[in-house]
Amino acid sequence: MENTLNEMTIWGLVSDASMLVKVVMLILVAASMLSWYLIIWRSNVLGKLEKKNHQFQQQFRQTADIRSLQLSDDTGMLSPAIEGIYQTGMIEYSKFKTVGTLYQDDIVDNVERAMMVNIGEQEVELEKGLSYLATIGSVSPYIGLFGTVWGIMNSFIGLSQVEQATLNTVAPGIAEALIATAMGLFAAIPAVVAYNQLSKRAGSIGTRYYHFGNEFITRLQRIMHHTPLSKAA
Repeated sequence: MENTLNEMTIWGLVSDASMLVKVVMLILVAASMLSWYLIIWRSNVLGKLEKKNHQFQQQFRQTADIRSLQLSDDTGMLSPAIEGIYQTGMIEYSKFKTVGTLYQDDIVDNVERAMMVNIGEQEVELEKGLSYLATIGSVSPYIGLFGTVWGIMNSFIGLSQVEQATLNTVAPGIAEALIATAMGLFAAIPAVVAYNQLSKRAGSIGTRYYHFGNEFITRLQRIMHHTPLSKAA
């Protein structure tokens, strides 16, 4: 009995597990790999956005006339992050700057609505992949538990076919079943921690977008109040 217990290994237990338990383990391994891919991907994306937001916001606040602000590229495409919100506001403002029949408040309202649409679209981008992390974090323990229950059930069924149950006959089946629970926790814990952290970072970036929008509108109103409406530029 002692020799048999000493010969037990993780790989041996996995290879000797029932087909259903093996399928459960494969699902959990795939879920763990997917969660780590999402963690690395979203961490990099949010890190780049935070860096770009900080750089552009500094440039924006250091520029006296926001209409003369230099953008990072002239490809005609809206940039991500705060720079894209600025571009949206300036594009909308330029559509009405030569129209003398609109009141300044109407122009500001149009600019603000256009910026809110852009902010809403960028908030959707910020949350990409987070729902999958939440799903992996909440479901993986139950998938592992299902594999454990099934493995233990098979072990007890096997015990019913022997006359005398010993630790040597019980241990392998129980051990291979508990591996499924361990794998479920291994997939779930990083996913839950990462989801909480990435959601917090995404929410902070989204809040910064709204703050920038208010700052942009404030400075735009200041410019328009010092510019004749017929020449608003």
